[in-house]
This record gives sequence, structure tokens and C-alpha cells, in this order.
Amino acid sequence: MERSDLYVSYTTIYRAVYYGIFDTDKERSSNGNRGAIRKLHHCGKFRHTKNYTEIHGKIPISNYISDRPHEANNRTRIGDWDVDTVIDKRGKACLVTLVDRKSRFLLSSKAKKKDSISVKDTMISCLKGQNCHSITPYTCMEFAKHAEISIARERVKFYFPLPHHPWQRGTNEYTNGLFREYFLKGFDLYDVSEEYIQSKVDEMNKRPRNCLGFKTPYEVYYSTVLHLA
Repeated sequence: MERSDLYVSYTTIYRAVYYGIFDTDKERSSNGNRGAIRKLHHCGKFRHTKNYTEIHGKIPISNYISDRPHEANNRTRIGDWDVDTVIDKRGKACLVTLVDRKSRFLLSSKAKKKDSISVKDTMISCLKGQNCHSITPYTCMEFAKHAEISIARERVKFYFPLPHHPWQRGTNEYTNGLFREYFLKGFDLYDVSEEYIQSKVDEMNKRPRNCLGFKTPYEVYYSTVLHLA
């Protein structure tokens, strides 16, 4: 007898996908995620459970983003920076990107390794001579030496978002997306010169933004007017 009220829940479907029910024998015998699981939105990457607590690769947290000054949250001053890295295809070198929250002005340079020492040195170099009231990094091990950066930058405070909450640093996430237009997927930083990187940073900073009333980040950051052709 047919039952029109019977249905298969999405939990059952996902369980079947992870068990490999929809895969061929060849796909089941392969190492890593293959078959139907690769068709999922997250491409079979490992997902944490709701109550998962990070236990590996923790870094000391000095301040949480919930304690960040109102001036930084409301974008009322120059010098509050969101920071992250953009890795190349090899995952060894990276671009360190710092974005001023008010002006969206970008600072960036190449770190030879995606480790805490290289990223620390690159950040200190990028911020030299710049206004710096606060820094909001991603919660990753490459920012483990934030205390040393703080000392080098006159005790500037770091404010960390919650793990796996990239939207709390949306300014940098969006800017990195724009910056990747110059560094397409699969790019190799080994072949990219610092001069080329800075030329693209300059293009980004002189690109009018809707969120700035079609002013450029350069104009807002330096309180000037550019006569762009």
C-alpha cells in the first residue's frame, strides 16, 4: 500500500552520502573523499560539530572582539586594522593583508613562509609609519606572536574573533576577495615580485567604493581628493 506521507529526511540522505552508498566500487577504494561527497557544498571537507572545542594549535588570546573599542566597531577613525593572509597554491608563502576599517585602505606584502615569525615581521614592516589603534586578526597560528607585534607598535591591542566566525572580520574577508582578482586561484608567490604586489595594492586603494560614497580608500585614508581619469 502506497503512503504519500512517507519521506526521507535530509539527515538520512547526508548519512548515505558519507557512508558512500552512492559511490562506485572504485571510488570507495580510493583514499580521501571521493564520489558523491565531493559534490557537497563544502566538497567533503571535515566539518566540526556544533559543540566542538578547538584543542590543537591554540594561541593566547589577549582580547576578544566583543571588547573592541566603539570607534573601531563604528568605523569612526583611521587606524583600526583587520588582518589576514592569502596563501598561494603551495601553501608555503602568503600575502599578509591589513585593511583599515574606516577607509578600506589596504596594506599588503609577501611573507616568505606562512608562519608566526614571517607574518610578524611582515606586519611590523607594513604598519611602519601608519596610524594603528587596534588590530583584529584571524584566529590562526600565524598570528601567535601578536604580543611581539603589540610591543613593536607601542602596545597596540589585538582583538580576536571567535573561531570559525569569519563574518566578524567581514571588511578583510571582502577585501581579500577583491584582491584575489589579481592573484587567481593556483597562483605561485615564488614568481610574484614585491613591486607587482605593491602595484596591485595601489590599484586597490585607488578603486572607488560604493560603501565610501564612490570615494577611493586612498582619498578617505589620506583625507584628500584624487582626480582620476
